[in-house]
Amino acid sequence: MDPCPFVRLTVGNLALKIPVASKPALSVVHPSSSPCFCKIKLKNFPLQSAVVPFIPPESHFPDSQVHPIAATFHLSKSDIDKLAGKSIFAGKLCLKISIYTGRRGTTCGVSSGRLLGRVSVPLDLTGTVAKTTVFHNGWIRIGKDAKGSSAQFHLNVKAEPDPRFVFQFDGEPECSPQVFQIQGNISQPVFTCKFSFRNNGDRNHRSRSLQSEPGGSRSWLSSFGSERERPGKERKGWSITVHDLSGSPVAAASMVTPFVASPGSDRVSCSNPGSWLILRPSDGTWKPWGRLEAWRERGGSDGLGYRFELIPDTNGGMSAAGIVLAESTLSNNKGGKFVIDLSCRNGNVSGNGGSNGRATPGSATSPACSPRSSGDYGYGLWPYCMYRGFVMSASVEGEGRCSKPTVEVSVPHVNCTEDAAAFVALAAAVDLSVDACRLFSQRLRKELCQQLDLIG
Repeated sequence: MDPCPFVRLTVGNLALKIPVASKPALSVVHPSSSPCFCKIKLKNFPLQSAVVPFIPPESHFPDSQVHPIAATFHLSKSDIDKLAGKSIFAGKLCLKISIYTGRRGTTCGVSSGRLLGRVSVPLDLTGTVAKTTVFHNGWIRIGKDAKGSSAQFHLNVKAEPDPRFVFQFDGEPECSPQVFQIQGNISQPVFTCKFSFRNNGDRNHRSRSLQSEPGGSRSWLSSFGSERERPGKERKGWSITVHDLSGSPVAAASMVTPFVASPGSDRVSCSNPGSWLILRPSDGTWKPWGRLEAWRERGGSDGLGYRFELIPDTNGGMSAAGIVLAESTLSNNKGGKFVIDLSCRNGNVSGNGGSNGRATPGSATSPACSPRSSGDYGYGLWPYCMYRGFVMSASVEGEGRCSKPTVEVSVPHVNCTEDAAAFVALAAAVDLSVDACRLFSQRLRKELCQQLDLIG
């Protein structure tokens, strides 16, 4: 089947030039003492925000390597049709940007920033599913001082085709559902999922690969997981295997570190998260592809915290560390989207999680520039020679809601059935982590409890 058409609308190369005043004036911002930020709004999409860097007044163009993409909107074909819909009550579609001086945030419920100016960029999304369209690239004058001179705001706004494969679970992952590929109004089964428990009473079985293939398979689960066995509150031994239509296993997610309540509490803490290993078949056994950690955040957010890292293929060696590709928080109440997107590189974008994501505002859905996440983004370095731009997203429902995850995977990242299946297994692990991180005072549904748990 063909992939679904998607468009990626990006806002980048932000910069601000402020006129130099000969005399101090309240209308003039001093770059060294007053940081700036902007709020970026597209109709029907969550608000995003980003820091706006100052550049010297004599500069003509910001360095694109220093000022990367600041905001991204992911548009499906239906999103584009709705935004492009004609109405006598609606004006022309525009991307609206408000630029503020001061630090982001609120004080006593009042925004701490002072509005410097607004920018409106007209958008015509017709034809953007087939070709790249640049809507604006350059400087715009904003605001005025007493002499009539203006500050200047630089930005680049463009839309690029970003086709994706879309997969839909027809049930909750713990109910061993089928997975369909979606293309428009057509759905076609491509995978089946099998949820199961590993035998937690047998330590040797715990360390073997899931349904180990013939041959001496290495104990990957024990190598990457924690062998801790603690009495009391814990959830452990969950696994889900993805099969193709012929019945062959093509990916798996296995809980390798139990989800355990921290001492004196009823929750899985950030300091002691549970974890999953995402596995792919190779040479008659399973090989690790990625690792997902999850925990329950404290405080008012009470969200699901997560971290996903790729595990490099070291041909049997164990020395190479994983590289974090996604680290953020989802609302336990409302849910949201788990997103791997390497296009937003400055970590300043609010975690909108895609076109209708509901991630906690202010949380980055892409890796920040740090040694842990290879923030230099040299595309000759692993894994950025393989993963670029938008990689995948998976919908996640809140606690107590029926969850049938929808998974979107960018076409360049799917070269074979196992590629797609690995992302499906990852989506299942994220969804199951919502239940694994539920407060231990709450009972899980029977599909997630072993017989001994039900009896107890």
